[in-house]
Amino acid sequence: MKLQFDFLVDKEKNTITVKREFAAGRQLVWDAYTKSELLDQWFAPRPLTTKTKSMDFREGGHWLYAMVDPGGMEYWARLDYVTINPIDNYSALDAFSNEEGTINPDLPRAKWEVSFSDKNEHALVENVVTYASLQDLEKVIEMGLKEGLTATLEKLDELLLTLVK
Repeated sequence: MKLQFDFLVDKEKNTITVKREFAAGRQLVWDAYTKSELLDQWFAPRPLTTKTKSMDFREGGHWLYAMVDPGGMEYWARLDYVTINPIDNYSALDAFSNEEGTINPDLPRAKWEVSFSDKNEHALVENVVTYASLQDLEKVIEMGLKEGLTATLEKLDELLLTLVK
């Protein structure tokens, strides 16, 4: 079964739009994106793993986590939740940070608008990621965003297969 996956870059608007279909219902996919115990199982490309330091999924809350490489090196990031409409969408600001959650101003920050919809018996997730400048957009593409995101979403596919009843 071929699931929809679109990765579209708009250099006029400094956005990346990612549409990804998952072989699971919308509630389960929403949970996988919004609960740290599930995020920790998929939110990093192999061979990295994810560990949550803190998560407060509410408007004004944040998720502080690290992607950890096999040697134990930690890459910290912070997601600040702006709006939340359960099972439909949320928006958040992402940033690279240190372990305390202090944002690294030298690396790009983006706004993520994440929408969840039904596609037959599957869920379709659309991420619109907006950067402050074309330079920031090009920097994350150079850093391997597409490849990392592709591998990460494949890990979510595998997790969902174990959770779908």
